[in-house]
Amino acid sequence: MSKKYSSTTADFLEWSEAINLIHKLEKAEEWKMSLFVAVSIFFGLRVSDTLSLTWEHILGKDEIEILEKKTKKIRKIKINTQLSMHIRNCYENIKPNKLSDPILLSQKGSVFSLQRLNVVMKEWKTKYKLNVKNFSCHSLRKSFGRQIYNQSGENAELALVKLSEILNHSSVAITRRYLGLRQEEINDAYNLLSF
Repeated sequence: MSKKYSSTTADFLEWSEAINLIHKLEKAEEWKMSLFVAVSIFFGLRVSDTLSLTWEHILGKDEIEILEKKTKKIRKIKINTQLSMHIRNCYENIKPNKLSDPILLSQKGSVFSLQRLNVVMKEWKTKYKLNVKNFSCHSLRKSFGRQIYNQSGENAELALVKLSEILNHSSVAITRRYLGLRQEEINDAYNLLSF
């Protein structure tokens, strides 16, 4: 966890690249990891909340409700139809013992740790030649935010307000900085200068 108002080192993964990663992991029959990436980028949860999900939370559901660990706020999340089909496919291939099992249960019978997932993600960055500088679990949450923002078109400010609420940030300014938009805007100002 980073300190308040400090810059985080995770960068977002472009949406198309994140979707390609899901498909590559699926093709490699890495069902749990494919599900991890898919749920992370479609829900925009912190990894601690993603790791707490069980099959009964997400399987065959149109919507979930989760109490976020960090903010202690309840968050309702609509499950996209395509994601729901992916969840079903992963479930059928993983074949968990019980619906109450966590979706990211390791072979040892424990939930994957944040550290282990970050190691695996660094391996993916190299193996799949991902175009992202600092890639970690938090990159997936940022990818969610950037995709919502990028899809907003002319309604960028409205998207930031919605994202601030979805991500449970205390202000739009924090969301702007979180998504890396503030630095991009500053860089654009310098690019306006000519010699």
